[in-house]
Amino acid sequence: MTVLDVRNLSVAFHTGSGRLEALKQVSFSVPANRSVGVVGESGCGKSTLINAILGLLADNGEISSGEIIFEGDKDLARLDPTAMRALRGRRIATVFQDPMGALNPVLSVGRQMRDIQYRSGLSKRDKDARSVAMLRKVRIPDPESRLAQFPHEFSGGMKQRIAIAMALMMEPALLIADEPTTALDATLEVATIELLKDLQRDIGCSVLFISHHLGVIAELCDEMIVMYAGEVVESGTTREIFHDPRHPYTQKLLACDPARLSHRVARLPTIPGTLPDLRHRPSGCVFQPRCDRADAQCRADRPPNAVIGGSHIARCWYADISLAGVGA
Repeated sequence: MTVLDVRNLSVAFHTGSGRLEALKQVSFSVPANRSVGVVGESGCGKSTLINAILGLLADNGEISSGEIIFEGDKDLARLDPTAMRALRGRRIATVFQDPMGALNPVLSVGRQMRDIQYRSGLSKRDKDARSVAMLRKVRIPDPESRLAQFPHEFSGGMKQRIAIAMALMMEPALLIADEPTTALDATLEVATIELLKDLQRDIGCSVLFISHHLGVIAELCDEMIVMYAGEVVESGTTREIFHDPRHPYTQKLLACDPARLSHRVARLPTIPGTLPDLRHRPSGCVFQPRCDRADAQCRADRPPNAVIGGSHIARCWYADISLAGVGA
């Protein structure tokens, strides 16, 4: 079963200087009880993708084409606001990267966890009991007394775990995690990843995990998609992409991962150039201005999706050329 199926999704924003194509023909799916990672540079469209799924695009944004099919029968791209509000929090939950931005500083944690359950029909005592049980699941010590405390009384890692507990309170079918480990140090990052894996198994939800951290994607996700300039340039299982990347952008991303360096260097590797102006997309392959293998065909024609094998797909004219050593 597929929980989320995004089909040829395009999103545009109307700006004072022209129409900006933030997403172009994005397609991927999130199977039941699986984790799918979305990786790419800042500005590649990850946040726009989340907002499109949640129905939270800015007033100047619009879904210009495509479908977002949730649980097989609901197109989120065309749901009215009332129906969308009924899904958010209940069937689709979100964890954001800044726990302080997710928690209200003037309300106790217990009050905020009760408020999330406003559609449950439970009594205040039962809501508090569920809150305590959820805090215990995310390994908050002495959860009964913690309900009366305020966000500033918790460490950053504990605040993030509370945000995860609140997102999973209603046992959603889909959890969208928007770089939830970015503000944490390395030790807490590992603990949070392990926690998410345990909670996913216990609750049985699917996870759409947004990150620029390749190590986190490798540890948590079963499948992944690589985005560049609002397009999916490569997708497949995490193992397929890490061991045999076929798109030049994916290869360069992996080469820039500091964890892959075998010796000390004066400067960390980078990808030359910058993301294109999405008001004026380059002709042909969107990555060709930064690609050292681009030729006349790359500059003239938009490449098709090339099937590498299994679920592995790359949008490149030369995707049949394996450079496994780059991603090994």
